[in-house]
Amino acid sequence: MEADPKRRSLLAVLAGAIALPSAALAQDPRASVVQKAARDWLTLADKLDASRSWKAAGQRFQAAITEERWTALLRREREARGAVMQRTAAGTSFSSELPTLPAGGMYALVRFRTSFASEPNGSEDVTLEQGSDSAWRVIGYVIR
Repeated sequence: MEADPKRRSLLAVLAGAIALPSAALAQDPRASVVQKAARDWLTLADKLDASRSWKAAGQRFQAAITEERWTALLRREREARGAVMQRTAAGTSFSSELPTLPAGGMYALVRFRTSFASEPNGSEDVTLEQGSDSAWRVIGYVIR
């Protein structure tokens, strides 16, 4: 027995509707590159290696805070929270404009859900800028 044409059409529409959400959730191909750059930098912060994390950051980061001040802030903020138990990327967004930054740049914000030893429901926001050499570098870091 051949399937009813209306039924076939309905099944095709349903199949398309089921497939659509996964297509809509497809990740921007730049996101994995940006997340890796953020994670690599965070690895230095996790080790409390303020000097290497400051030197690995972008020029805007270095211009905004001295290495000595960064060392003090990193120790204060990270030591109190303890070791990172788990870190999961919660979202990545891209923009050519962010508040307080020049328009026309290429910026990314990576939000992580981070479980620290003494703060299991933390989050971290890492802002990156793409340089003229196409490399992404951290220009901002906030723990919430």
